[in-house]
Amino acid sequence: MKIEAIRHLLTFIILCLVQVLVLNHVNLLDCATPLLYVYFIMLFRRGYPKWGILLWSFLTGLCIDVFSNTPGVAASSATLLGQLQPYLLNMFIQRDSADDLAPTIRTLGATRYFYYTLSCVFVFNLFFFTVESFSFFNWLQWAKNIGGSTALTVVLILVIENVRKK
Repeated sequence: MKIEAIRHLLTFIILCLVQVLVLNHVNLLDCATPLLYVYFIMLFRRGYPKWGILLWSFLTGLCIDVFSNTPGVAASSATLLGQLQPYLLNMFIQRDSADDLAPTIRTLGATRYFYYTLSCVFVFNLFFFTVESFSFFNWLQWAKNIGGSTALTVVLILVIENVRKK
């Protein structure tokens, strides 16, 4: 239990630092920014307490907000994903699987893990960029931001997961 808590804390610190120091400065074609800290919220096990997921999610978003100058955007989006993560995970696992199943490419399989990652990242980005723009005046740029950031983030998460697998 203590090792898992330390591992969670180290993952939290590493992903927040990578996001703030490196990935916030990446903006491909003015529409794709990788939001890798979503991966931290996706890593929670099946039986993890929902209040714990919400607390970690909010703290992750708050940390990103503080260092990225996006007041409340990341915190609200991360909290929403933290609320939905157990339900999204249950959509892609078998009913008779273990109660402490960790969502990895090894446990879910490549296809299910891809769709789990895609759905989590899409929900997060949809809410994130909707709150950030707060209008549908420039809906084409809004759609490009969601699509580009979702694709880039999913690719990064799948690469990290494949490296972790080995």
